[in-house]
Amino acid sequence: MAALQREYHKWFSPHLQRDMEMLVFGGQGVSGSSIPVPAIAFPTARGRFYELEDAGMVNTVAHKLERGEIQLFCVDSLPVWTNSVLGGQEKIRQQIQYERYLLEEVLPLVQNGRHPHVAAVGFGFGGYQAVNIALRHPDRFHSFLSLGGNFDISERLNGYMDEDAYLNLPTYYIPNLSDSWYLDRYRHNTYILAAGEEDPCRQANEQMAAVLRARQIPCRLDIWGSGSGRSWACWQKMLQNYL
Repeated sequence: MAALQREYHKWFSPHLQRDMEMLVFGGQGVSGSSIPVPAIAFPTARGRFYELEDAGMVNTVAHKLERGEIQLFCVDSLPVWTNSVLGGQEKIRQQIQYERYLLEEVLPLVQNGRHPHVAAVGFGFGGYQAVNIALRHPDRFHSFLSLGGNFDISERLNGYMDEDAYLNLPTYYIPNLSDSWYLDRYRHNTYILAAGEEDPCRQANEQMAAVLRARQIPCRLDIWGSGSGRSWACWQKMLQNYL
C-alpha cells in the first residue's frame, strides 16, 4: 500500500485579500494510472483547513486515498458566518467573494490533470457550503455529500435580504427554479444528505431533501439511527460509508 500523500498549500487570495491555506490528501494511486475523484471538503463553521485531519476524518478514508480512488482538498471555512454582529449584507458580500476564491483559485488546482468530476463534501455548516456551491454550479460540481448540514442561513443574515442573499439560500431558490439548464444537470448529478436521528439539523436535512425531490431532483437522504447525533464519531462512520 502506498503511503498517504499530504500536501500543504498557502497563497495570498486576491478575492479574499488574505492568505488562504489548504491541505491536499491522496495522490494518483499505486499504479499511477488511476485518476482519483477530487473532493473539496468544507469544515464546520469555525473550522480551519486542518480540522478534518485533526478530527480523524482523513484517516477514516485513508485506504481510499492511498489507493488513488479519491483526493481531499481541505479548505478553510468563511468566518463571517459565526459573527453575530456583522450585518447580513457584508456576510453575503464575503460569501460571494469566497465562492469566487473557490471557483477561480481552488478549482484550477483541483482540476489540473485530474478527474473531470468534482465533489463537494461538508460537515455541519460546511454542509451548507457544499450543497450551495454544488447547486449554484452543477456543471463544475457533479456531486455533493453533506453530513449534518443546515441549509437555511437566513437567520444568520440579521433580517437582510437581496437577490444575492436569495440566490445563496437553496431552500429559497430551488422551489422557484425553472431553468432547464440547471434542472437537467441536477438530474444527472449525485446528491447525498445524511444526519443522525438526534442531530438538531435532522429536520433541515429532511426539508432540503423534500425541496429537491419536489423539483424531481434525485437526492438520497439517510437519517442514521442507533442514537446517532452530531459528533465526529458519527460523521466518521457516515464518511466511510459514502465517500
